[in-house]
Amino acid sequence: MEIDLSFTFIAVIFALGFIGSFISGMLGVGGSIIKYPMLLYIPPLFGLLAFSAHEVSGISAIQVFFASIAGVWAYRKSGLLHKELIIYMGGAILLGSFIGSYGSGFLSEEAVNIVYGILAIIAAVMMFIPSKTVEDTSVITFNKVLASSLSLIVGIGSGIVGAAGGFLLVPIMLTVLKIPTRMTIATSLAITFISSIGGSIGKIITGQIEYWPAFIMVLASIIAAPLGAKVGQKMNVKVLQWLLALLIGATAIKIWIDILIK
Repeated sequence: MEIDLSFTFIAVIFALGFIGSFISGMLGVGGSIIKYPMLLYIPPLFGLLAFSAHEVSGISAIQVFFASIAGVWAYRKSGLLHKELIIYMGGAILLGSFIGSYGSGFLSEEAVNIVYGILAIIAAVMMFIPSKTVEDTSVITFNKVLASSLSLIVGIGSGIVGAAGGFLLVPIMLTVLKIPTRMTIATSLAITFISSIGGSIGKIITGQIEYWPAFIMVLASIIAAPLGAKVGQKMNVKVLQWLLALLIGATAIKIWIDILIK
């Protein structure tokens, strides 16, 4: 794709990166669940060339790397980063994300969109499942094999679409592993960062990244993600959960309508 670095292009891409990264920092996700459809659909509305699914996934992979590390930095002194969860889930998702991102280079545009649509539906359904999570963060126990296995699977799927898996990690940690919500949001950002390393490497190797748009979105991420994380620490827990569920649900519906129409 030939990039036209006009003021409109820079402003639109920066705005998309800022909005997506603010939400990702606030909700504890890498932001690709939001930015993937935004990058696909919004630039053409301003008369800009449309990105392909591979280009969107490549831009998202690089951007998520910086958005997640900026978000983690904002949580560094919160006491909500669970080291054992980060080690077990982070190690597994790192391997999975590299496998998925590298393999995506051999998939068609439609296949990448279909994978995204499947992941979005799963995430939306999981977020609407009632959870009886105890908000006490003093004692945390979890099934290490289950946590690692689910992280590996999430890594493969999310690596394909340039995501780091935060939008699936959050509902898994809440509903399956029974991790307190605020600890889930903080810890998932750290695991998302680790996942984004494998995802970014795979996209770079397979040549799926448009570097100028990625650079613009990274700048927006560095500013917006920490701001979102600070807001998220002050918001009501239930509001955070429902906001994420509604965003994921709306995205899933939109992407599947487009897939089925085509």
